[in-house]
Amino acid sequence: MMSSRIDQLLNEMTLEEKVSLLSGEDFWSVPAIPRLGIGKLRVTDGPNGARGGGSLIGGVKSASFPVGIALGATWNIELVTEIGAALADEVKSKGAHMLLAPTVNIHRSVTNGRNFECYSEDPVLTAELAVGYIKGLQGQGIGATIKHFAGNESEIERTTISSEIGERALREIYLVPFEHAVKKAGTWGVMSSYNRLNGTYTSEHNWLLSTVLRDEWGYDGIVMSDWFGSHSTAPTVNAGLDLEMPGPARDRGQKLVDAVNAGEVSQETLDKRVLAMLRLMERVGSLDDHRTHEERADDRPEHRALIRRAGAEAAVLLKNNGVLPLTGSGKIAVIGPNAKVAQIMGGGSAQLNAHYRISPWQGLETALGSGRLDFAAGCTNHRFEPVLQGPFSVEYFANQTLSGEPVHIDTMEGAQAFWIGNVAAGKVDPLHFSARLRGQFVPETSGEHRVGIYSAGFAKVFVDGKLIADAWSSWTKGRTFFEEGCDEVVGTLPLEAGRPHEVVIEFATKDFATLGLAAFACGIGRPLGDEAIAEAVEVARNAETATIFIGRNGEWDTEGSDLPGIVLPGRQNELVEAVAAANPRTVVVLQTGGPVEMPWADRVAAILEAWYPGQEAGNAIADVLTGAAEPGGRLPQTFPVRWADNPAHSQDREVYPGLEGKVRYEEGIFVGYRHYDRVGMTPLYPFGFGLGYTSFALSDLVVDDSAFESDGNVVVSLAVANTGDRPGSTVVQLYVSDEKSSEPRPAKELKAFEKVHLQPGETRSVTLLLDARAFAWYREAAQHWLVEAGSFTISLGQSASDLPLSASLTRATTLMLPV
Repeated sequence: MMSSRIDQLLNEMTLEEKVSLLSGEDFWSVPAIPRLGIGKLRVTDGPNGARGGGSLIGGVKSASFPVGIALGATWNIELVTEIGAALADEVKSKGAHMLLAPTVNIHRSVTNGRNFECYSEDPVLTAELAVGYIKGLQGQGIGATIKHFAGNESEIERTTISSEIGERALREIYLVPFEHAVKKAGTWGVMSSYNRLNGTYTSEHNWLLSTVLRDEWGYDGIVMSDWFGSHSTAPTVNAGLDLEMPGPARDRGQKLVDAVNAGEVSQETLDKRVLAMLRLMERVGSLDDHRTHEERADDRPEHRALIRRAGAEAAVLLKNNGVLPLTGSGKIAVIGPNAKVAQIMGGGSAQLNAHYRISPWQGLETALGSGRLDFAAGCTNHRFEPVLQGPFSVEYFANQTLSGEPVHIDTMEGAQAFWIGNVAAGKVDPLHFSARLRGQFVPETSGEHRVGIYSAGFAKVFVDGKLIADAWSSWTKGRTFFEEGCDEVVGTLPLEAGRPHEVVIEFATKDFATLGLAAFACGIGRPLGDEAIAEAVEVARNAETATIFIGRNGEWDTEGSDLPGIVLPGRQNELVEAVAAANPRTVVVLQTGGPVEMPWADRVAAILEAWYPGQEAGNAIADVLTGAAEPGGRLPQTFPVRWADNPAHSQDREVYPGLEGKVRYEEGIFVGYRHYDRVGMTPLYPFGFGLGYTSFALSDLVVDDSAFESDGNVVVSLAVANTGDRPGSTVVQLYVSDEKSSEPRPAKELKAFEKVHLQPGETRSVTLLLDARAFAWYREAAQHWLVEAGSFTISLGQSASDLPLSASLTRATTLMLPV
């Protein structure tokens, strides 16, 4: 519906004013139109926080919430809704009106670098959580921007590759979260993906943006491009892309004015795009927002508590031989590269400058006291050398040759930068400048050190006047900085403990491929050898319980780069084997953005997957380990025994990672647990699995199928009882099987679920509703959903491999459903 005010504004706007609303003014805003009293629309990156208008590094501090896969592991729609509302507070604190979130692409493979940011391998779990997130956010007047629409399931050649996906797989798997976001949550924003879909860029894909999204689903919000993700003028506007981001305009502006005047874009089409923007601005209140832009760091106690609670509810207990929760008063060995480093988030556009970071060591120290804890690092797990900390002086030059006098002098806290928008107080062109940094490094130990540099631009590192690492002379595109940067270049040299060594970094911008940015990171590290593992073994041997904090970090789990595999980086597997041999009470705490291979799983006493749970990471983990909180998580993604077991792994490179500009979704609808069922393979840990500190029983299944024949609806109820002696939670999961279909279908598909919290001895009735779509598959030839005549089985339990309750249903007729 169009308000009379919007109608009036549209009628009063000139062609140039209309066009101005269809492109960004700068990196984060859409321009105001003062003549008509139209305020500026501002957006900010998410989804695990609200960064504001600053760089990926530094900037105004923000609350860091659990990442997407952690929220997926909660299976708790109410909790995710609560987080959405809290994120609305964060967006407001940054003076913005819209959050670029949630991310709902499907976990097609186990190596997608951005899986951490997405919820699940399952479309229904993803969709229901996305609906909660959007309702929480928009209920507070902040617009959601669900992304990336569609087919962005890997980070390899992500800005150009064509995802080749059949329509049935699109309809049944990859489009489901977006469909629910439109039909159930009424999302105000959709972001198109970078990639092509079946040969056409999604930003100019008429079938996707107009036929499906608007005509079939009835969407009335806006579609914006991913940053630098639009590639044309008339084709994007005509296909349904409302907003080109970021600004200033590249393919719009005067080009769009000319296209309208030439008849390449009709006035009617232009007005549709402008009306969508005005409707959004009215919804989020930016039409009348004429305040001076201000960003605040609101460190709210209620957000701290919510993040801590959500982190514990996301933690998945995969194994427990009675060692958890921690009891007694003996020594606890705290071991591993993630023990004293708070791994709170993944990498890429989801990064932000958190208010604080609590490490597992700090969490356990607060809970148990430092006197009970002994530490050993054991090994490292970084992808890049640890960033060199400052301070650094920085000289900026208004050229790319470091020549002449600097036009601006500043300081930096560390040897890393992500320059976008305003650089050097606006005294240089952000895409054409150079900079020289000077600082010092004081080694803690003497010996051979590694100096690493990677950059989106040209860079060199000098130590004590000698060139050590050169990413300038033979710069080659790699997998850093959203595929705009090179891979790390590393040099070595001996350094002396306690002696200040001068470090000089030279940087110059270069032409970019897709994303206009300049960035670098420089680090210095000392490799850990056999002695570090030996020290960890000794610490573990002298402790009552050994806890090992291992996994990955945001250098590995990051936008712009897929993982090379799912083996733990470095010597972490070796460390676990050695510690477990020394202490049978070994607890492994994983922090990853997805599955890892665990060759030691049968030799440790307990395994906890804690993901990246936000700024309260260490406190949330300590709460679970000590029993102050229940490990409430259940796996949102199947953990395979090995990388080669996952659905997208193939000897055919076009299936994954892609070949000659195409990645073919050969597995179709058989993603995640559907694949393992199809091939008869037992995973390491199944979808939906997770243990707790209490036990549950499911019983008294009742299925009301009285309306199944007429309209396809079914009502399922059952009793859930906490049979243990602690409060706890479980997830009731309902799967549907079509016993005989005319086309291949998965052995079972998740269609409903509910998170249930119960006190000891408490029993509760749970009711789950199924509509006709829960029994349907998409028939490409006829362009409709089809529920076939025949028998269906409903199975219920607590994971995809634990389904003790079942019932059969039968239909005598077929039922056709519209798209």
